[in-house]
Amino acid sequence: MARLPKRYVQFFRDYPEVGAAYEQYGNAVANAGPLDEKTRALVKLGLSFGARMEGGAKSHAHKALQAGATKEEVRHVALLAAPTLGFPNMMACLSWVDSVLEEEE
Repeated sequence: MARLPKRYVQFFRDYPEVGAAYEQYGNAVANAGPLDEKTRALVKLGLSFGARMEGGAKSHAHKALQAGATKEEVRHVALLAAPTLGFPNMMACLSWVDSVLEEEE
């Protein structure tokens, strides 16, 4: 199981009501449509790549794996970034994914 980032854990300690509201909001959005957990995690992974959010991408890669995505599916999301984000950005995304996959092993 993936460890949560220290900053994230500290935020929830410092602001428990805000953290609870944030989690409730996330759950409401997740349940507002037909996508399953694995698909939602892969979509969020792709969004994190597009926004160049390394921490978010690593978090969503972990979550996708926990939701049943294969290593190949997670890597495929990174590869799909190439035509839209460009080859160098895709390579960065792939390196983020590879670091997560190494942690998971």
